[in-house]
Amino acid sequence: MSEKKKAGVLEGFKAFLLRGNVIDLAVAVVIGAAFTQIVNSVVKGVVNPLVGAFGTKDLESYSSCLKGPCVTDPKTGEATEGIRILWGSVLSATLSFLITAAVVYFLMVLPMAKYLARRAAMQAAKEGMQETLEVSELEVLKEIRDALVSQRGGPTEEIAGTDSGGTPGADSGGGREDR
Repeated sequence: MSEKKKAGVLEGFKAFLLRGNVIDLAVAVVIGAAFTQIVNSVVKGVVNPLVGAFGTKDLESYSSCLKGPCVTDPKTGEATEGIRILWGSVLSATLSFLITAAVVYFLMVLPMAKYLARRAAMQAAKEGMQETLEVSELEVLKEIRDALVSQRGGPTEEIAGTDSGGTPGADSGGGREDR
């Protein structure tokens, strides 16, 4: 591979790595991995004991036998006879997912949505205030124009800088000659 191609590939790779969405994704994966440990701790430390109050402490041990009597080898823990359905592990994973979704929603999504809504409302109020200021400035300028026109003794409908015929720059005093 030539040096020019190698430099182009390295530049492209560098640009790929430094794009914002790649870095955001990497941060999300790291935080997600750490968050998974928290959720698993909550499930094992809180949910499983609560479920254990009604049955066994370990949700993973809940199972049913689909076909015939289920016989488990005590050494390996695998079923030697029958077909075992491990619905406890599915229930545990479902509870983990629901807890994760609830924590993410209530601790991250909902506060961020409220923050963004508050920020949008502040921005809208700021734009409304700016529009009010612009309208107020226009009204003041119109009042100044009207006051100047009335001081000159002209009609208030007349726009400053035009004569009664509507021709801009025309001088009614005759001080300018056409050549």
